[in-house]
This record gives sequence, structure tokens and C-alpha cells, in this order.
Amino acid sequence: MPTAILADRAIIDVSGPDAEHFLQNILTVDLAVLGQGEAKPGALLAPQGKIMFDFLVSRSGENALRLECRADIADDFVRRLTLYRLRAKADISKQDQPVVAVSWQSDSASSQADSTASQTESTVRDSRFQSPVLRHYGAAPSADATAADWHAFRIANGVAESGPDYALSDAFPHDVLLDLLGGVGFKKGCFIGQEVVSRMQHRGTARRRVLLISAASDLPAPGTDLVSAGKVVGTLGSVSGGHGLAIARIDRVKAALDAGAEITTGDVPVTPAIPTWASFTYPEATSAEDA
Repeated sequence: MPTAILADRAIIDVSGPDAEHFLQNILTVDLAVLGQGEAKPGALLAPQGKIMFDFLVSRSGENALRLECRADIADDFVRRLTLYRLRAKADISKQDQPVVAVSWQSDSASSQADSTASQTESTVRDSRFQSPVLRHYGAAPSADATAADWHAFRIANGVAESGPDYALSDAFPHDVLLDLLGGVGFKKGCFIGQEVVSRMQHRGTARRRVLLISAASDLPAPGTDLVSAGKVVGTLGSVSGGHGLAIARIDRVKAALDAGAEITTGDVPVTPAIPTWASFTYPEATSAEDA
């Protein structure tokens, strides 16, 4: 399994008798189904339902949880969690210079059990991926790959992250497929922003989704618009050569595909595709406005 050190990640520890109950009441992810040795994605939302902070959460001991997030948002995340803590008996702290590494197995024929047998509290399986992906905290195997190699794998698997793929406070959980990745607990009860997210789920109104983007040449920089017939249909996110991710209006993409219209980003023709593991589909029909 290739292993890469992720220098741009941070660890926030939340521990104490009320730690899990406190986080369960504010975060999107359902901690009641978080198993030992696994990391699940989640988010802290604004009351309007948009993602303020995204992270991976795992168990780090008795009455202790670990939140892995972008290093550049960690201090703000700690401040926000502290604001919501009120009287809860929970300690919130950011680790000083933590080691975060990731190993991945792209060979689908390999046994997942073989790759996960050595999991401990400091090595956990990243549940966002179909093939084995391990997150290492504190002590990591020797790195034999780069962060760019890791992001190429993440892109190929259709897993979006804030920063390169979307701006915080600008995306709903459905936009970035948290609803399909186990990042939203629709049955667990209330959390911040829950009413908006549940409404989108029950009404099936999510029209912005993550798509795989491929091209015959290198793609332009993240943030470049995807355009068809003069209309913006999405925004390019992470890129690795001729492959990338985009958050796109799937109704507008479907209209372009139905019409046989070319979709481009920075004048590069591209082909969009739904990640193979995702359960959403293109709309059956598009409105005249979006055609």
C-alpha cells in the first residue's frame, strides 16, 4: 500500500464524559454507528445548512474522539466547538504538530481484511472509499508516495474535500455527497442545520453533485467554470493531469448531454461521469429554463 504524509492536516481531540453526546447533538455524522477502527466523514453546518467545517472523525480511546481536519481551519473549528460546548463535560484541544499519514490500496483484488487487520486506535479505515484506505495518526509507516499521489487516488474515487473542491460556507452536504458517504445521520435526530438538510433529502431537491471529469489534455486550475452553450454548468475542483472533480448542476449537465453539446473548462473539452459507487442519477427530464 502506498503511504503519504499529509502535512496540511490537523487533529482536534474531544474527550470527557459528555464528549460523544456533545458532538452528536451538533455534527451531521451519527456517532452511534461509528465503529472502533474506522473514520467517518462529517461536517459542522451553519443553521442554514451549509458546511462550515468538514472533517473525519474516529475513536481515540474511552470517551475520546479524534477530528481530523484541514490545518488552516483547525483553530477556527476549535473556537466554534468551544462556543457550542456550554456546560458539557468535554475537553477540546488541538494537537501540537501531529503526524497524519494515509495508505491506500488501489488493487481491488487485494483482501480488505489483510489490509485492515493491524488497525488500532491510531490507525483507522477511511470509510469514504470502497477499497482499503488507512489513516495513520502519531506513528506512521515510512512514506513512499507523495500527497499528489494521494490526491490523484482520491480524485479517481470521486471523494471531494473542502479547499480544492469547494469553499466552506458555500456547499450543502448533498452537494459534496456526504449524504452518500455516511456523513449525515438522517435518523439520529437534531443537529445544527438538520432541518434544511432533511428537507433536501426528503424532497429530492439536490441538483448540485460531485462528478468525475476527464479530458484528453491537462485540466486547468481548480475554480475554473464548466461551460456548455455559453451557460455555466459547474465548477472544477481538484485536478490531476487530465482527471478531476467538479461540483456541477446535474440537470444542466444532463441537458447538455441530451443535446449533444460540448462541455468545456478553460477551453478544454471534458467528459463528465457519475462516480461508480454513487447512487444518484441524472434527472430524467430537464426544464426549459435549464435546457
